[in-house]
Amino acid sequence: MKNDNQIFGIRAIIEAIQSGTVIDKVFIHKEAQGDLMRELNKVIKAKNINFSYVPVEKLNRMTSMNHQGAVATISPIGFIDLEELIESTLAKKENPLFLILDQLSDARNFGAIIRTAECTGVDGIIIQKQGSAPVNGDTVKTSAGAVFNVPICKVDHIKDAIFHLQGSGIKTVAATEKTDHNIYDIDFSAPVAIIMGNEERGVNPSVLKIVDEKAKLPMYGTIESLNVSVACGAFLYEAVRQRIS
Repeated sequence: MKNDNQIFGIRAIIEAIQSGTVIDKVFIHKEAQGDLMRELNKVIKAKNINFSYVPVEKLNRMTSMNHQGAVATISPIGFIDLEELIESTLAKKENPLFLILDQLSDARNFGAIIRTAECTGVDGIIIQKQGSAPVNGDTVKTSAGAVFNVPICKVDHIKDAIFHLQGSGIKTVAATEKTDHNIYDIDFSAPVAIIMGNEERGVNPSVLKIVDEKAKLPMYGTIESLNVSVACGAFLYEAVRQRIS
């Protein structure tokens, strides 16, 4: 069965996936068993769909209907292929601006970032399929509809996306406090992809090892970090400042 942004029931989810419905994430009861559940697991892994095993209480909170141990959320948008995003952008702009979100987990932070990205002319947002915040009603609302205006690309691995961008002549800059370089020391006027990290751990250490540059925001208070959507806004508007000056 289906409502505006959810599908519930094992067979219904399998049929939706096979029919080409854009599934954002599948939530599966962690103790569920049976042939049909095994078929669902096989299908979502074959299609590389984001999923997680959860307690039945979470599924019960998501819907009061008979979910049979599985609920899927439907994405309100389509996603663009990474290679297509890069090629189409470079064909029309000399200095594209991309944004990479390294497993950002909160849908409202995601929506706020999308809104700022749209306002600052970001050409595309790249997220990882597994472990990233869903594109759901909260995302759409917090983005004030900007989610429909900014191309979003889902990739299997953030590091592969970074290598692809670097191979296309696009500099990658990670936002992290683990550097001596200030945001104002970085050249954002050239083709660049800015990488923002998870709310708790920041940018993954393995990602930090492969980026071209790292930068931090100056902090003068006693609190050591900003909300990721606020920090992202600071980075994006520094890029805007450099590009219009």
